Amino acid sequence: MQGLVLINGYPNGEKFYRQGERIAEELRALGVQADVLRNGEVYATLFADGKISSSVAQKYNFAVYLDKDKYLGRMLEGLGLRLFNPISAIELCDDKMLTYLALREANVPLIKSVPAPLCYTPNVKANEFFLQKVSQELGFPLVVKKSYGSFGAGVQLVHGMPDLIKAGNEFLHEPHFFQQFISEAAGRDIRVIVIGGKAVAAMERVAKTGEFRSNIELGGEGRTIALSETVASVAEKAARALGLDYCGVDVLQTQDGARICEVNSNAFFEGLEATTGINVARLYAEYISNIFKF
Repeated sequence: MQGLVLINGYPNGEKFYRQGERIAEELRALGVQADVLRNGEVYATLFADGKISSSVAQKYNFAVYLDKDKYLGRMLEGLGLRLFNPISAIELCDDKMLTYLALREANVPLIKSVPAPLCYTPNVKANEFFLQKVSQELGFPLVVKKSYGSFGAGVQLVHGMPDLIKAGNEFLHEPHFFQQFISEAAGRDIRVIVIGGKAVAAMERVAKTGEFRSNIELGGEGRTIALSETVASVAEKAARALGLDYCGVDVLQTQDGARICEVNSNAFFEGLEATTGINVARLYAEYISNIFKF
């Protein structure tokens, strides 16, 4: 049995390599030959007759796909590789608004959101009539999010129309949306790791002083927490709805109950392992081994 752990072709830091190597070493401990390669080291060709070929990928039985490249992912699946996660699930998670629309169909509790009209026209300004309606719908403060982004990037908290107009113009030519600000959950959330449809680990993330985003990459602190049945159930429901083998689900505790903030198909687990002492990489490798029976 040969497994591939595939990371992004242009890793932005050592943590990308460490994530891949941790999974690979746990697979090797279970008797699997596992290689860590970057996108680009693994490439595929689509021929005129529709045939797909990849001299590198074809020797592997499966790939732990730690990238968001939908093109290579679809081609690897076309070659018969089992991807963890399936590329369709990664695509849904990569676009935060698509994530919400998919979760809506499964009746997963969400945060009130309004998508922005897409703009392809240069040298225009954001529609202030639309932004006024957004403010009336969501109230201030409210959150503006780019549909694509990680580690808290592309997320702003705005407190009034001048800031909303400024953000609307800044994000105008990128897919984005607006969300209700949950004041009682400001600066904290619960990151739940779900593997094979089961919540296996969680930590509370608390933002540094003056920051409303709880991301560890922005200075947030991970704290141990007892995972409640309610939060675990919501996270598991979200993972199943999106078709994910593995994910990190960010849950907000609100006065109306637990609500999904975001779902990350390639969630980093290094900080959570350090906080909780739970070997997430081993649990992921064991899940894969149970599917292939190796």
